Parts: sequence; C-alpha cells; structure tokens
Amino acid sequence: MSMLLPENQRLMSLDALRGFDMFFIMGGQGIVLALCTIFPGWFSDAVTTQMGHVEWDGFAFYDMIFPLFLFLAGVSFPFSLAGSLRKGVGRSRIYKQIVRRGIILVALGLVYNGLFALNFAELRYASVLGRIGVAWMLAAIIFMNVDARRIIWIVAGILLFYWGLIGLFPAPDAPAGFGPYTFEGNLVGYIDRLLLPGRLYNGTFDPEGILSTIPAVCTALLGMLAGRIVRNEGKSGNSKALMLAATGAALVIAGLVWSLGMPINKSLWSSSYVCFAGGLSFMLFALFYYVVDVLSLRLWAFFFTVIGVNSITIYLGQRIINFSSIANFFSRGLVRLSPELVQGLISSVFFVAISWLFLYFLYRKKIFLRV
Repeated sequence: MSMLLPENQRLMSLDALRGFDMFFIMGGQGIVLALCTIFPGWFSDAVTTQMGHVEWDGFAFYDMIFPLFLFLAGVSFPFSLAGSLRKGVGRSRIYKQIVRRGIILVALGLVYNGLFALNFAELRYASVLGRIGVAWMLAAIIFMNVDARRIIWIVAGILLFYWGLIGLFPAPDAPAGFGPYTFEGNLVGYIDRLLLPGRLYNGTFDPEGILSTIPAVCTALLGMLAGRIVRNEGKSGNSKALMLAATGAALVIAGLVWSLGMPINKSLWSSSYVCFAGGLSFMLFALFYYVVDVLSLRLWAFFFTVIGVNSITIYLGQRIINFSSIANFFSRGLVRLSPELVQGLISSVFFVAISWLFLYFLYRKKIFLRV
C-alpha cells in the first residue's frame, strides 16, 4: 500500500512503521516468545502475555497489529490523493481506483482463505484483507468529500451509533444471562450467522465480519487525519510530531473512559477499541515520524522498510510459499547441535531471515505488489 509519490518525497517513517507492524506477523512473534523462554522472569512473563490476542475483552500488544496496519493504509491516502490530483487525474477516475483497490483486497482475502480449494461451503468469506479493503475504500470516499472537522464528527457519530446499536440490541438468539457485549450475546455474531455464507472464523462468530466493519472505517479515517496533519506544509516537523502524539494521547484517554461503558474488544472492534488502538497508532506514528523523517535517523529502520514496502506480498507469500521448509533446510544442522533451550530461537530467526531475504531480493529488483 505504498504512496504514489516520487522517491525523494516518500514518507519513510510510514514504510518503516508498517514494516515494524508486519515484522511480528512475519515471525517476529516467535523470536520474542523464544527469547522469553530463554530468559524467564516477571518481565518475560509480561511480554509473553502481549504476544497473543486476548480471548475477548481487554487489550494486548498483538491486538494492535491489525488496526495499526489499517491506520497506516489511511495515512498514505492523503499523499496518494494529492499526487493523483497534481498529475491531473480526474475525480471519477480516482473513485474508480479506490473501488478497484477495495475489490482487489477483498479478492486477495478470499485467496488467502483458500478460494482455490473451490470448497465454497467451507470457505471463510470474511478476511483481514477484505476488512482493510472495504473499510479503507469507504473511508477514502468520505475523505474525498468531507473536510477534517466534519470527518471528526463523522467518526464520533459512527462510533456512538455503533455503541448504541450493540449495547441496546443483543442477539435475538442469545442464551439467557448473556449480555450484548459477550461472545454468545452480541449482535455482531448474529448478523454474521444470518448473512455470511460459508464458514465463520470461530464457528458462530467472525472477528472480520459484516457489522464490525462499520467502526473499522473510523480506524482508516483516523489514519487519513494523521496523514493530513503530516501533509500540512505550514507546520514544522516538530510541531507535526507533537500534534500526532497529543492526538494519540487524547484518543487513548477517550478509549479508556469509553471502556467503562463498552469494553475494549478487538473481536467486536468496539468503539472504545477504535479510540484506544487509534490513539496508540497516532503515538507510534508520531515516534517513527519524528525519528525517521524529522531527525532523519533512517539507517536503523532499513530492516523494517524492506518489509513495509512489500507488506501485502509477505502476508500472502507466507500463506503460499513454505518458508518454514526453506528455513529448516538451512538451519536444521545448527538446531540439532544447539542446546534445546535455544533451538526455538534459532528456528524463528532463520524463518524471519529467509522471509526478509525474499523481500530484500524484491526490494533490490524494485518489485512491489501495489494494490
């Protein structure tokens, strides 16, 4: 999801942060967990709990990865839009590109879920890429037609509407005693059971289903607002970074306060979750933007940039290509000769290294999957 900008105008922090985000999906999670096993203790225990999704209500670092990716897809849009308009591309053509991108991402999500098995009864139709495609597409159309102040009101309105909808209308088939925010009693799962064909992720509930895509539009819109802040040529880099961080802090506080009435819940993509995860996304982006683009400290970020410029490639690639088998081919001797305690770390490092070298080859050849 790279911006349509000349290389010298590229927002390097965006690719670096996207790569940092994808690193954990690409195998970084395994490295962290292996290190925690080698160095046990209270700190490792705390880190381990952050390397997986919470079961239902609550928040862990791993619950940040998906919304951050969607947020960053939003950040890039003001730049790509400005570039298209600068080249004289008409609005009707831009709309077509937006819709086309959304449809392609939905299609790639189906491919990721096993479309080519041709078992449509068991195919999972909802997907991570599908949610990104639909939410980003709707957010982009809104962004093209509404100014920043009204976007803020739209985000607030959507989140309040979603809160009321979920809170006031539990699932009609909910068992007695289960409230509107429970796994068994929420309206989100009911709508998916009613309307989604094929297989749901959790049998009776899908975290990337129909209704919870509505607040996900707000996550993309928050990213677009962040992109607009960075594009403001009247502000210094320091001011932009400070504005991003302050906005993030305000959203985190709003999410925590809102969680008193609607739990922070990734599976429901609850309104409080949108604010909390969106706030953290703003703050992470502020940090990367300040270090990489304002201070121009970029050498350390190269590793992540290689991942970030081809993030969808590695997401799909690891589903299609057996990187584990390739990594095992090169690492099995070293693993066999190593103490059992470090074997998991060696395997994880080789897996990430093989995946990264694949992306580095594409990077050197200037091959990028751009939707």
